[in-house]
Amino acid sequence: MGDTLQILVAMVIYMAAVIILGVTFARRANASSDAYFLGGRSLGPWVTAMSAEASDMSGWLLMGLPGVAYWCGIADAAWTAIGLAVGTYINWLIVSKRLRRYSEKAGNAITLPEYFSNRFHEKRKVIMTISAVFILVFFTVYAASCLVTCGKLFSTLFDLPYIPMMIVGAVFVLIYTIIGGFLAESASDFMQAVVMIIALGVIVCVGTASAGGLGAVIDNVKEIPGFLDFFGIATPQTVDGVQQAADGVPLFGEAAVYGFLPVASALAWGLGYFGMPQVLLRFMAIRREDELTRSRRIAVVWVVISLTIAVFIGLVGRTLFPTALTTSSEAENVFILLSTNLLPPLIAGFVMAGILAATISSSDSYLLIAASAFAKNIYQGLFRRKASDREVLNISRITLLLIAVVAIIIALDENSVIFTIVSFAWAGFGATFGPLMLFSLFWKRTTRAGAVAGMVGGGVMVFVWNLLVRPLGGLWDIYELLPAFLFSCLCIIVVSLLTPEPSEEIRREFAEVKEGR
Repeated sequence: MGDTLQILVAMVIYMAAVIILGVTFARRANASSDAYFLGGRSLGPWVTAMSAEASDMSGWLLMGLPGVAYWCGIADAAWTAIGLAVGTYINWLIVSKRLRRYSEKAGNAITLPEYFSNRFHEKRKVIMTISAVFILVFFTVYAASCLVTCGKLFSTLFDLPYIPMMIVGAVFVLIYTIIGGFLAESASDFMQAVVMIIALGVIVCVGTASAGGLGAVIDNVKEIPGFLDFFGIATPQTVDGVQQAADGVPLFGEAAVYGFLPVASALAWGLGYFGMPQVLLRFMAIRREDELTRSRRIAVVWVVISLTIAVFIGLVGRTLFPTALTTSSEAENVFILLSTNLLPPLIAGFVMAGILAATISSSDSYLLIAASAFAKNIYQGLFRRKASDREVLNISRITLLLIAVVAIIIALDENSVIFTIVSFAWAGFGATFGPLMLFSLFWKRTTRAGAVAGMVGGGVMVFVWNLLVRPLGGLWDIYELLPAFLFSCLCIIVVSLLTPEPSEEIRREFAEVKEGR
């Protein structure tokens, strides 16, 4: 059996397992919209933790983050990883239990827009509509990043055109997400989280051994100016975006300074967790609040281990294949390069399934949450209040298809950098929902008008900063999440203080949640 065929067989086996999982959960998922979108609040601590992190990390964990480390060293990748690890811990520590309690108190909300709307006792559903629209926009972008990952993976492995391979990946994700809903998604995400960390572990161990050990890897990349500096960054010498080489050695210029602003930008990734619907929904879906402590420990350990290994894989790749990947987009194939060159084909196929796992575990979450936002919060919430569960489920599946089509269009450019696409969508969610989530849980003075102002202000600022301000460079070159997050907080505080305080009923409900009743 040829090498390519063995890799294909291994990946087909994996995909078949995922499809079977979807079919297994189909009956329970289709029992009601509550079951389809939130699994009937029945997740255990292990599935809650692992599915939350697997759905969050996506293909950029195995491709985007190692690619950044391969291209310009550890500074950008490591500070981003540190921000994510800290954000993960704080989010699980302060948000998870109170959100689980409050979402049930607030009309047994099963989607994030529904929680926000019920939290402020809306009648006209303005918050619900605005939040659902933002979810549709940013999750479509997020889904596109996953499809880019699929396209790069399949086209690199099988030497086939990018676009058809990207579409094949999209079709596969659609099939089992439509079939199984939230339970299938969460169960498969658990399995995929396990596959992802095994894949990372195998590659880093085999790669390090092939390079001559940990010391050899460190000694090699130490020769590159700025590559191992936390406050400096390597600068590949490029012509038209392609890194140059001489006598088989990649060329780098002098290390650039990685100062306060870049560090702050990278650490700001941690703020995004407070607004990530795919993570927050897991908090809402766990069967008992007291199990969240165990989930937190599992999630944090998984995140720290996986992020650390992902960054180091970039260093291993630069040591073993220093000139193989010559653009920032190509650098994101370092995991694939290591797998196909260092492992037997059949084993490589299962490791490649790790990338597929990371991609699927995220794209299914993005598609399902976006579809639920439209079906439950816009279609049923605004236009068809008496729509049956069956009708809502059918609308959600149609929405899934339409979102996937738009995501495919966005993903048509095979030179897209996964990390860049993800960073924009991450900022969008972090700034739109993160501040409001914190204020809705911990500040009783937050008003409905303040909530609207915070969401709109944060979401709009992401676009403004990314498209108009950040390109100015210099002091303005800050990751859009940080200024947008702060602006959203300011909007919530100012507008809430300028508008009448919430009703007695809302304040009483807040107090009951705070006291654990």
